[in-house]
Amino acid sequence: MTTALIVIDAQQSFAHRPSFEPAEVPAYLAAQNRLIAGFEAAGLPIVRVFHVQPDASGADPFSLESGLVRPLDGLHDFDAALTVHKTRHSALVASGLDVWLTQRGIRQLVISGIRTEQCCETTTRHASDLGWDVIYVPEATLTFTMQHPDGSPLTPAQIRARTAAVLDGRFARVLGAEAALQAVAAQEAALA
Repeated sequence: MTTALIVIDAQQSFAHRPSFEPAEVPAYLAAQNRLIAGFEAAGLPIVRVFHVQPDASGADPFSLESGLVRPLDGLHDFDAALTVHKTRHSALVASGLDVWLTQRGIRQLVISGIRTEQCCETTTRHASDLGWDVIYVPEATLTFTMQHPDGSPLTPAQIRARTAAVLDGRFARVLGAEAALQAVAAQEAALA
C-alpha cells in the first residue's frame, strides 16, 4: 500500500462560521464519502486532519474546548489510520503527518476536505514540493463564497475551477472522485 487519502478539516467547526453555505455541502459529501468508501474497500489508509485553534474559552469553533472539532455532520464514519491536529494551512506543518507517511512508505496522496483554496490547496502544493505524487479531487473539497478586492463575488464553483487550474500538471493530477479511485487502484495493482 503506497497511497493514503487525506481528509482535511472536514469538521463541524465550519458550520458555525458566518461564511458557511449549507447548499454546497451535499455535493461535497457525496464525493468525499465516495472516496472514503473506496479507500476502505481497498484497505488503504485514511488520514483525518482537524484544524485547531487555542482558545480555552471555547468561543472559537476551531478550539477543542468548543466541542465542534469533530467530523462534519453527514461525513461517512471511518476508522482513521491516523488523526492529526494542525494549526497551519498545510497539514504537513508541525503535525507529524509527514513523518508518519514517510515511515509507512506512502508515496502518493489523495487530497480532499475543506477549504478548497486554503488548506487543501496549500497541503497539495507542500506535499508536491516535498516529493509526494498528489491527486487532487476538487469535487471532494468544500469552500464558500469569497469576495474579490472590488467586492464582486467569487463563487465556490469558480474557486474550485481556479484551484484545479493552478494545481493540475504542476503540483498534482486533478481528477474526479471515480477517476481518482481508478488511478489509485491501478497504481496499487501495479505495485502488488
